[in-house]
Amino acid sequence: MATKRIRLIEIAHARSGDKGDAGNVGVIARDDRFYPVLLEQLTVDAVKQHFEGICHGAVERYELPNLGALNFILHNTLGGGGTVSLKNDAQGKTLSSAMLRMEIDIDESLL
Repeated sequence: MATKRIRLIEIAHARSGDKGDAGNVGVIARDDRFYPVLLEQLTVDAVKQHFEGICHGAVERYELPNLGALNFILHNTLGGGGTVSLKNDAQGKTLSSAMLRMEIDIDESLL
């Protein structure tokens, strides 16, 4: 089985926002055949490592198989939240773009 390293954006799209000091990132497979890849590659540890230096708390993952999606909560990420933070993106709107830059390995036969 040959694998290829790609950016997540090639097989998924994403949305993000805030819940207080936590970032909320939803990742949705562009096709049903990519959902198992998301389950395998987007682990809590992999996402935590990808957001190193940004996410200072725990990462939680919720699986939404009926939507072919995963939802991540990144705690202690937004500098206290939109009303108290001086960060440029205190509401986490750019977290989805950052997530889609994550590199993953995928079986070439799926592409």
